[in-house]
Amino acid sequence: MVVHGIPSEDEILREGDVFGVDLGVIFEGYYADGAFTVGVGEIDAESQRLIDVTAEALDLAIEQVRPGNTIRDISRTVQRHVEAAGFSVVRALVGHGIGTKMHEPPQIPNFVDNSRGGTYDITLVPGMTLAIEPMVNAGDYEVTQDADGWKVRTRDGSRSAHFEHTVAVTDDGRWVLTA
Repeated sequence: MVVHGIPSEDEILREGDVFGVDLGVIFEGYYADGAFTVGVGEIDAESQRLIDVTAEALDLAIEQVRPGNTIRDISRTVQRHVEAAGFSVVRALVGHGIGTKMHEPPQIPNFVDNSRGGTYDITLVPGMTLAIEPMVNAGDYEVTQDADGWKVRTRDGSRSAHFEHTVAVTDDGRWVLTA
């Protein structure tokens, strides 16, 4: 499961599983979005490495949040870190702007392509608020969606990890609102 796994009696967590929690909050009309992934009991070393690399990718992406940088700076940082570790970033799902709605422009991809213009070249300015959320697969980046319209899984059945913070662009850099 990559994201949106709604618990059921049929899916029981067991020792060694990897489990993601994705939470949204509305406070005084403003939204915040955050996620983290943990192991259930003892997990194998490769699953722990997947979790660690994904958390590191988020931290490195957040370091790119400052006035004058672009969405491309965030996206490229995530992709380089993840792929250097031998993992892949999900391309079908992306981070997003956030504010008085859960999902607002701009999109925040976790990868870059060679296109110019569009979301990648948006310059970060004070007052912007972004939900940055690397979704990283141990195998291929392809995903599928279950018939329920919610659950998104890795196409190849590999493990996945997901971390997210809501980050405001400030005059001095960034403010991680979900820290």
